[in-house]
This record gives sequence, C-alpha cells and structure tokens, in this order.
Amino acid sequence: MSYEYKVVPAPTRGVKAKGAKSAEGRFAVALETMMNDLAADRWEYLRTDTLPAEQREGLMGKTTVYRNMLVFRREKQAVEAQVAPPTVAVKPPAPAPEKVEKPAVVEPKKVTPPEKPSSEVAAE
Repeated sequence: MSYEYKVVPAPTRGVKAKGAKSAEGRFAVALETMMNDLAADRWEYLRTDTLPAEQREGLMGKTTVYRNMLVFRREKQAVEAQVAPPTVAVKPPAPAPEKVEKPAVVEPKKVTPPEKPSSEVAAE
C-alpha cells in the first residue's frame, strides 16, 4: 500500500468549549477538533514531531524555534477513488461525409442581333 501524507502545525492555543475549564482542557478540545476534522476526510493520525525552524529576529539576526507538527496519512487508493470520477468509454463520433458540391453550370447567353430601325427595313 502506498500512502499520502499531510503535515499540519499543532494548535498553539485552546478554544472555549463547554466543560473545558482549564487551559489544558481548552487546548485538548482544540487538538481534538482539528484531528476529528481531518479524520472526516479519511486522514489517519500518525505521530507528532517537534522540528527546528530558523526564524528572522530583528534586522539581520536569526534564531531557531521549535515547532510541533502533526503528521497524518491516508491510502492513495482512497484519494484516487474519491477524486476521480468514474470513466466511461465513449466512441468518438464518426466523421461526417465530406460534401462535394456540383460545379455551377453557366448557360451561355443568347445573343440576338440588334434590331434595325424601321426606316432602314422599309428602304431595303
């Protein structure tokens, strides 16, 4: 099986919730909510890591801070099945027959000789 992984920062503050009176209780509710939201999308909690990260301090200085990261995973098959719609084999439409136009037939104009004026016809 192959997995897809997701890493998110752990919450840094708790949230107000009914029944959570202490700071630890509010923090637990925040963590629980985050984990349940990801579990709804089929992410499985794997572990928590504390990792160092450099951060700027002041104008030119740098300091190292440590971040708590939550690692989740899920099977790639589940992702592909969820994202990819089912494929249906569709035959491409047959090409339309080409239209062959008949050449235009041009009929020659009948040329009639100009009529002679009636005075010339009588003189002859």
